[in-house]
Amino acid sequence: MHTPRPSTVNRRLSTVMIAALIGATTPTPAHAANVRVKELVDIQGVRDNELFGYGLVVGLSQTGDSQRVLFTLQSIAGMLGRLGTRINPNDIRVRNVAAVMVTARLPTFARTGTKVDVTVGSLGDARSLQGGILLITPLTGADGKVYAVAQGPIQVGGFTASAAGSAETKNQTNSARIPFGAIVERAVIPNLTAGPLVLELKRPDFTNAMRIAKAINKALGDENAAKAIDPAAVEIAMSEKVKTDLIGSMSQIEAVEVDADMRAMIVVSERTGTVVAGDRVRIRPIAVAHGGLRVSIAQRPIISQPTAAFSNAGRTVVAAQADVRAGEENHKMVALPATTTVDDLVKALNLIGASPRDLISIIQAIKAAGALDADLEVI
Repeated sequence: MHTPRPSTVNRRLSTVMIAALIGATTPTPAHAANVRVKELVDIQGVRDNELFGYGLVVGLSQTGDSQRVLFTLQSIAGMLGRLGTRINPNDIRVRNVAAVMVTARLPTFARTGTKVDVTVGSLGDARSLQGGILLITPLTGADGKVYAVAQGPIQVGGFTASAAGSAETKNQTNSARIPFGAIVERAVIPNLTAGPLVLELKRPDFTNAMRIAKAINKALGDENAAKAIDPAAVEIAMSEKVKTDLIGSMSQIEAVEVDADMRAMIVVSERTGTVVAGDRVRIRPIAVAHGGLRVSIAQRPIISQPTAAFSNAGRTVVAAQADVRAGEENHKMVALPATTTVDDLVKALNLIGASPRDLISIIQAIKAAGALDADLEVI
């Protein structure tokens, strides 16, 4: 029987793979879709502010903090003292109260009286916050000033039920939310007319910064309206038109569409076996071989009985024997040609017959070999 030479086999393999990958036509280069400026940038000074506070949750069904949490007892005594009832913290014996930390996010341009959502988390050893009510809690910012006040019944995204020593719990019951549970008491309104407006790119990039500036200049009809300062910022000049109609000008700028140029990137998660590839991922010609080693261990019981029936001299003995098996998948080496699209990349990697979790190791090895023209991010 005639055996083809290795060079002939390689040529046939490459011909079949190239035909399967790219077909009869050459793939067209990928083009980025137009994106609004609103999705690419943030306005400098226009941002949310984090708030936090310390409070008490009451009305729990014997699931609050225990007597070992001293700050909860002191908080109860202090609260009752402000209400005219003097009591020693050591004399308090309750399990219906829990000390919590309350957090919220104050939106920009939020006016006095605006309601925002708050998040509540247990600070002590409470078993559950289910059915509790948050007492009035001032929320302060990083400067120590009170910007909002929170209060109301909390909503736990789970439950805890117990009876006769058995318990069942679903999701986390020591954290909860209060929709619209805080009222803004101090507004935060940035002054956008004090100086030039600066658009901060969410992903700094030289190309995108230049394209955004050009697109804004074209939309406003002024070549000096916008200027790229660096890869992360585009400055908008405060002309008379922008000053007189700031809201209209910013609305027009946010609606401008830009041909955004994003970096080629592959994101992999070893915990879940997820692989996500961007549009501009490229792979150079490379040979790949991948095989998985599998080891299985099983215990088989062996029972030994006395030789004589109903014998008092012997006893039945149960022993365990372990069967260890090891096997390695036999995959051939595959030559991957150069690819220009994500579809070609997926088809090329599928030729190896690897699972998504195996593809993570393969992609990492291809990146280490310098054959992957993309950023690799492991999460």
